[in-house]
Amino acid sequence: MLTRDIKFKNYKVKSNISKIKKEFKNLLSKENKILSSLTSKYKYSYSNKIIKKYKKFSILQIIGIGGSILGTEAIFSFLKDKIKKNFLFIDNIKNETLKNKENKILNLVVSKSGNTLGTISNFNIFFKKNDKNIFITENKNSYLNNLAKNLKAEIIHHNNFIGGRYSVLSEVGMLPAELAGLNPKKFKQLNFLINNKNFVNGLMNNVASTINLVKKKKYASIILNYDEKSENLFKWYQQLIAESLGKKSKGILPVISSMPKDNHSLMQLYLDGPKKNFYTFFNVLNEKSLKINNNKILYSHRYLKNKSLAKILYSQKLAAEKVFLRKKIPFRSFEVLKRNEKTLGELFCFFILETILLGRSLNVNPFDQPSVELIKKETKQILINS
Repeated sequence: MLTRDIKFKNYKVKSNISKIKKEFKNLLSKENKILSSLTSKYKYSYSNKIIKKYKKFSILQIIGIGGSILGTEAIFSFLKDKIKKNFLFIDNIKNETLKNKENKILNLVVSKSGNTLGTISNFNIFFKKNDKNIFITENKNSYLNNLAKNLKAEIIHHNNFIGGRYSVLSEVGMLPAELAGLNPKKFKQLNFLINNKNFVNGLMNNVASTINLVKKKKYASIILNYDEKSENLFKWYQQLIAESLGKKSKGILPVISSMPKDNHSLMQLYLDGPKKNFYTFFNVLNEKSLKINNNKILYSHRYLKNKSLAKILYSQKLAAEKVFLRKKIPFRSFEVLKRNEKTLGELFCFFILETILLGRSLNVNPFDQPSVELIKKETKQILINS
């Protein structure tokens, strides 16, 4: 068990965790402002007055790109059944308009820099005169900061020491979570986790095994996701791993595979194709599920009688794991027993700590993205000259 509500099986790969333990001790021994956002001591730059003022809105339109929105999408999807409000996510430049006739919409516009081109463009298109607006952005001279002041909108300061992909448990993710009726305190699990021997040992072994796999020229991390509500969690994770580690000709390519659908498209390649990949199985147990209609099952498939769709899904996952073991394909496995804020917070903490430790082990800075900035500059120049 990784925690009380998360079962974890690590890669069956020999690894030396002594170096990772040292890195982990060093990480915790120094003040790390990013990690502080994962704790209950973190102070938000918004007050309860903001929550009370805007909690009445039943429709929230989140406008952002990348780390400014992926974490919130992960929260909304994973905990969808607990959220009674309607969330709309505008997370990419799309040449279309949303058909929304509601008059009372709260726009939550998120950009760390305040100058993100896609976010500026989308807000310009989707903003309506009667909308209320909250901007989460750095406290500095920027397009969105100036626009917010012109609109006399609410401005929440995005701490400059937290990069977008690490911001899910800061104002960026917790303000919309609280407006959705979730409890931000329950997400903050780091203080408990670093004192949980099972969690720490699981994390250390996981990082050491991953480094060992990378040394063996395995660079693609394939996520075999058996839970539809977790797809956005892994889109968040995809950015976290790719943008944090993809430097100095190093890195890990995270690929999301929707299971069991991809049994019928990609699985053949995973099993018998190039041995350059390592895998993550992920599922959520104890979910309410539809059951097979016994009266419509032919005798040849009577083993399906009384089975739920959740049971069939889980059986396919277990079967795939058995075949992977037989073929000696490296994989790890997460099984979530409860779907709630606490468990999701634990997953966020695990993946963030994993990423930082992988970055240190690969000798890359997990907190910057220098080449992405090059594309932003080139785009601006092209638009100026066109």
